[in-house]
Amino acid sequence: MPLQIVKGVFYMEYKRVLTVQDISCFGQCSLTVALPILSAAGHETVILPSAVLSTHTAGFTGFTVRDLTEDMPAIAAHWQKEKISFDAIYTGYLGSAEQISYVLDMMKNLRRETFISVIDPAMADNGKLYPAFDMAFVEEMKKLVFAADISVPNITEACFLTGVAYQEKYDRAYIDSILAAMKKAGAKTVVLTGVSFSDDTTGVMVMDEAGTKYYEHIKYAQGSHGTGDVYASAFVGALLRGKSTFDAAAIAADYTVKCIENTAGDPDHRYGVKFEPVLPYLISRLEK
Repeated sequence: MPLQIVKGVFYMEYKRVLTVQDISCFGQCSLTVALPILSAAGHETVILPSAVLSTHTAGFTGFTVRDLTEDMPAIAAHWQKEKISFDAIYTGYLGSAEQISYVLDMMKNLRRETFISVIDPAMADNGKLYPAFDMAFVEEMKKLVFAADISVPNITEACFLTGVAYQEKYDRAYIDSILAAMKKAGAKTVVLTGVSFSDDTTGVMVMDEAGTKYYEHIKYAQGSHGTGDVYASAFVGALLRGKSTFDAAAIAADYTVKCIENTAGDPDHRYGVKFEPVLPYLISRLEK
């Protein structure tokens, strides 16, 4: 990545990234994860909240929700008027087809000359769509994913995006068929998460112009809320630091594992992972 020297001090090229997703005021996920991780990676991070929740929806009841869909186009129009533009846009959970259409407009109207879009189609897992979504939403999400430079789906999401039948047990040929279907549908670069070929390991399969490559790491039996957001945010942070797609995917995976390890053994911390104390590890990996 280009460096410049100002009064004897080295400065990285300063990237401005827009991330569009909800804010769960309590609970380590979505924007409360994306903002600190991207900032720690050295990027100017601009947020566009799609909704504000008192807590996230996993394990909490009676939470409050304020939908901000109506505010999104006015915010984007103001930015365009002020000539505010971005080196990258990264989306997480989007609550409606209308929000997807607004993001597509922003990808066209708020981009700098050098621009990259990274879409996490956060809509499904374990073979099922999240309760808020239906197949009509999937059809709209296809428009966003296949217009993006990079998508970061899990296996379930990739199956919904392509029509490939979901399988709990699979081999490399099955994963290759999903990636082939993603490419045929228009995907450019895909980072497929949660790909596991053994009981003790999992990993990510990266498909880009260089081909297909797998990064494997340890698998923990107990899942943690928000790790997908931690992963995607760290991936975007590394990518904008000039790392290759595969290296960014590997760094993000290692960082996420460290966050899970840092939280293990604390039953009271059921709502996310303690990612903040592990940020120095991420920064050190990015500086290599």
